[in-house]
Amino acid sequence: MARRFLAVLAVVLALSQAASAKPWLDEKFNTDGNVRTGYDASGQQVVTLSLDQRSGAGFNSDEQYLYGEFSIQMKLIPGNSAGTVSCFYLSSGDGDGHDEIDMEFMGNSSGPGHPVVLNTNVWVNGDGKKEHQFNLWFDPAADFHTYTIIWNPENILFKVDNLFIRSFKRFAGIPYTSSKPMRLHATLWDGSFWATEKGKVPIDWSNAPFNVLYRNYYANACVSGGACHAGSDGWMNRQLNGAEWGTVKWAERSYMSYNYCEDGYRFPQGFPAECSRY
Repeated sequence: MARRFLAVLAVVLALSQAASAKPWLDEKFNTDGNVRTGYDASGQQVVTLSLDQRSGAGFNSDEQYLYGEFSIQMKLIPGNSAGTVSCFYLSSGDGDGHDEIDMEFMGNSSGPGHPVVLNTNVWVNGDGKKEHQFNLWFDPAADFHTYTIIWNPENILFKVDNLFIRSFKRFAGIPYTSSKPMRLHATLWDGSFWATEKGKVPIDWSNAPFNVLYRNYYANACVSGGACHAGSDGWMNRQLNGAEWGTVKWAERSYMSYNYCEDGYRFPQGFPAECSRY
């Protein structure tokens, strides 16, 4: 009898937690493809994007933003994720002159020596050749990790857990993402042509479906055509201090696998102007 009572109590508590948790997906986003929702033991809503040979998946914000701080916790695909791309990004649309701020996780074969690569990129007026790529220094499929984009009039900051890994600064005379409102997106798709070792390792569909989990979405942002959220002072003028620049240099020194400002083959006529100003 006691065991039965405890089991019933556990179910009631779980249902209570789920009911009291804030269901951020349905309130703020529309979805594409195979998207499932549930709740973890703490009552957090967990969103699963699933990729198979028929379709990828994603969720897209209903609102458009012009500057803000955006973060989410992700648990990536375990095992052989080669060819897959899991994303958290902002975009003004799909046109030739669009703006975009990307955090893209490019899957890889499982095992030592095959890290998942985080591709950070900034598109301005359709020009997106501004990648910094990092080999993640942890297993992103073993647990949830927090990924953050801070976008303000001075710079775009990329953060992994509590560590800043990149600052894309605004310089006079150089185009910057300052005028086009953007929606926030999270997607999972087949990037076999590009993602892993420059397309040499495609998806092994025998491992499908591939699942990425998202939870604890947070945004404090200026809604296009509306007001900025309370607390925007915390990110609107945010720039890195000396210690935070130290973590950027640590990430570059220890884990950077690609820097567009060092790719002379790609820019035979000279590097982009911002490369000489850091």
